[in-house]
Amino acid sequence: MVAPGSFRDRLKAGLIRTREALSFRVSEAPDWDSLEESLILADVGVPAASEILDRLRASGSVAGLREELVGVLTSLPDRPPRATTPWVTMIVGINGVGKTTTVAKLARLTLARGGSALVVAADTFRAAAQEQLRTWAQRIGVELIEGSSGRDPASVVHDGIQAALARGVNEVLVDTAGRLHTKKPLMDELTKIERVASRVIPGAPHETLLVMDATVGSNGLAQARQFADALNVTGVVLTKMDGTAKGGVVLAIAKELALPVRYVGVGESVDDLLEFSPEDFVDALLAP
Repeated sequence: MVAPGSFRDRLKAGLIRTREALSFRVSEAPDWDSLEESLILADVGVPAASEILDRLRASGSVAGLREELVGVLTSLPDRPPRATTPWVTMIVGINGVGKTTTVAKLARLTLARGGSALVVAADTFRAAAQEQLRTWAQRIGVELIEGSSGRDPASVVHDGIQAALARGVNEVLVDTAGRLHTKKPLMDELTKIERVASRVIPGAPHETLLVMDATVGSNGLAQARQFADALNVTGVVLTKMDGTAKGGVVLAIAKELALPVRYVGVGESVDDLLEFSPEDFVDALLAP
């Protein structure tokens, strides 16, 4: 597992393109127009950028930029305490954002912390998705619960949670089908999974993490709103953070969706999912 102290260094490396879009203008401040432009180019978003700039203009200095950025990210609710075993986490998002890989990486984090994990393949309509998760589960060393092709995903989740209860597993990670956020029947499938999970364990799923592609930047906010409206989304996982010039979308997600980023992906390795730290993220973003 990646050592906690390496978060800032690894994120700093991953944010190099975002930092290039931002830092050279920040150093020229108080050119307010240039600073605002750089924040927007980094996909911080107009609402967040405007609020930050208003506060800085009022102070007459950019010295408080770091504190303003950290303030946006720390204004959201903390992660709920894991008071239930097993802890059920559902992973949702559109096609191609890296949900299945994220499930595997989250399972790896749980094992690295000394816990146990079970993964559920709730995408029963795409054989490739189940095969991919099966390969990851074998590689990491966690149990996989899957169903036959075309089986009701909610029933597979039901069996997965029951299996975790019987085995005393700490965490259940549910991989759902990739879907367009505009397809109502498919979104209804996710709400059914929520209902079924809560019948087995009241309050489950305890977390619903929306996986987003950081390279899409603020263009992904519309899809995120649709998921948040339909489901009890508790946080965001941003994949492909390495090499994007749009890493500022973290602030747009916080400001416009009121959703905290829980994890960021900075590579393809199983250890390349990092638990998000607002302070370290901002330091990496503003680093020289």
